[in-house]
Amino acid sequence: MAIVLIVASGAAWESPVLSVLGSDPDVVVLKRCVDIDDLLAAATAGQADIAVLGLDSPALDVAAVEHLRRHGVRPVAIVPADVGADAARLRATRIGIRSLVPDTELARLPDVVSADDEELPTVPRVPAQPGAPVPPGPPVPGGRVIAVWGPAGAPGRTTVAAGIAAELARRQLRTILVDADPYGGTVAQQLGILDEVSGLLSAARLAASGVLAERFASVQRGIDARLSVVTGLPRADRWVELRQGLVEHLLEVARDHGQVVVDTGFSLEEDSGSGHGSRPGRNQMTLAAIEVADDLVVVGSADPVGLSRLARALVELRDNTDGRPVHVVVNRMRPTLGWSEQDIAGMVSGFTRLAGLHFLPDDRPAVDRAVVTGRTLLESGDSVLVRAVSTVVDALVPARTVPATAVRQRTRGRARRP
Repeated sequence: MAIVLIVASGAAWESPVLSVLGSDPDVVVLKRCVDIDDLLAAATAGQADIAVLGLDSPALDVAAVEHLRRHGVRPVAIVPADVGADAARLRATRIGIRSLVPDTELARLPDVVSADDEELPTVPRVPAQPGAPVPPGPPVPGGRVIAVWGPAGAPGRTTVAAGIAAELARRQLRTILVDADPYGGTVAQQLGILDEVSGLLSAARLAASGVLAERFASVQRGIDARLSVVTGLPRADRWVELRQGLVEHLLEVARDHGQVVVDTGFSLEEDSGSGHGSRPGRNQMTLAAIEVADDLVVVGSADPVGLSRLARALVELRDNTDGRPVHVVVNRMRPTLGWSEQDIAGMVSGFTRLAGLHFLPDDRPAVDRAVVTGRTLLESGDSVLVRAVSTVVDALVPARTVPATAVRQRTRGRARRP
């Protein structure tokens, strides 16, 4: 016996479906729901087995399908005749629905409703379901995810992340810089991007609808022909709008388009996100970026307080990544501190497995010039800091011969588009 919930939202197929299911002795229609929210509430009661709904139902997304599955309700989608078979299957698999019935073939609906989920034809899931591990698609040759992390105290994570991204782009590599700081990122402000809509929040909405891969270009803002930015949260308190699995999915989609550099938050503390229902904890964005990343870059400042924080951070990161090797960048290195690079190398090597150790000079004029004009370090002119960042990129991605080209000049504050 199959217990069925129906949500048709006034579709023309509602009456035929009720007639077809009503004539089958092994099917009971428990409730006709007015919309998806009503359906989810009814599913929570645990009395239904099947939900028959329109594939084009408003608010039908991956979160809704996950809710149905968690409560033991299998969704069966009715596909309108004006939707092509390939488009319907793509849309359905992206949001997690395996069972489709065209509205021209409603006579076979009882068989589909009565079948076990495992008996139904399956199609490969498109990696777009937040909350589940996302298998990588075919990447662009050489495409990698580089996560830039560091302890509290403003050691220069954003400056380093933007510098690495700009250098990758200079090497003619398509590069996406993602601002995934849950405490309110500053990539947009630092690069002079006037963005009325957060790229991260836009990605969240598209991922929930299962269309992030096709519409990925819409969440980016172009810096130049090879570098674009997915801007971060406009306010720190809006992290609650991001669902579980978003960052993983976003980075896997971005990886398909080229090199990905992620500016993360500082905290690795596990938190439950209590008070926000099924929302992930605030620091899950950072933890997810670190988990997905092919390379980890840890940034610390060279002063005594910064090195102390860096040492503790490396231990914390080691515990969260099972001792995975990392690239450590010691920022704002200067001779007046009284110790050498060799001294710092001896200290750092005792706390982590090193994939590389790099030192960036305290080049305040170059940083100020870039920030004040809303440009990357590269665009603000040659400097010892730019050359030092280039050596970091050499270690992350093998250097390529790049034709000499003039750096594109832009007016500060101009809104950028992909």
